[in-house]
Amino acid sequence: MITVATWNVLHRVHAENWYEDVATKWPVEDERIDAIAARVAKRSEQIIALQEVSGDQLAALRDALPDRTIHTLRYPRVPRPKRIPTSLRDRDEYLVLVVDDPGHTVLAAAFGDDPGKGALVVATSGLTVVATHVSGDDRRGRQLATLAGWALSDPSRPAVLLGDFNADRAVVAEGLGAGFTVAELPAGSLPTRPRTSGSKSQFIDHVVTHGADAVEAAVESADGLSDHNPVRAAIAV
Repeated sequence: MITVATWNVLHRVHAENWYEDVATKWPVEDERIDAIAARVAKRSEQIIALQEVSGDQLAALRDALPDRTIHTLRYPRVPRPKRIPTSLRDRDEYLVLVVDDPGHTVLAAAFGDDPGKGALVVATSGLTVVATHVSGDDRRGRQLATLAGWALSDPSRPAVLLGDFNADRAVVAEGLGAGFTVAELPAGSLPTRPRTSGSKSQFIDHVVTHGADAVEAAVESADGLSDHNPVRAAIAV
């Protein structure tokens, strides 16, 4: 079994621009950053995908995880404060994979239609791992088709996709196509992206497999550190 997790840790500028409660609960961003880094460092999964990682957060992760390999994609788009000045020193936004098996980066690219979303593809021993963050609008279909191709860049290898897909399980499965399985969460699971209003799905963070099986999928509480909760699973290859 290979254990995996995915968590959107919420870039501070996005939190401030969109009035997220997290920014109010954690007025000092350095403290939230340190708490997230400590939380990730304590996790036992062999592969952890993180979305919306700021430059400051990435530096803290590197300090907290000196013995693990961290692969990154830096997006061309840099989040811009729209309401208030940000306390971040480095506003760059990253997609991150933390892995025990170092592997090598196959591809790291923003989607052609969204410079702030994309995918990071890493080949580990016997597994293709794709970390991703997908747009939440009509660009999603093209991006999911692109992801399917990237995940099968070496069709002889099983693949796992981890990330914030901004869509529910059925939409993601349809968009990726035949052969991809989106892990089903147990009934009564915490939402992966809790909401108090609106009609958007609250289950938008997923573990997806091709040529492998995901078992023991579960959602854990972020305890207010982010607007998303972490999702974990085990992969049987």
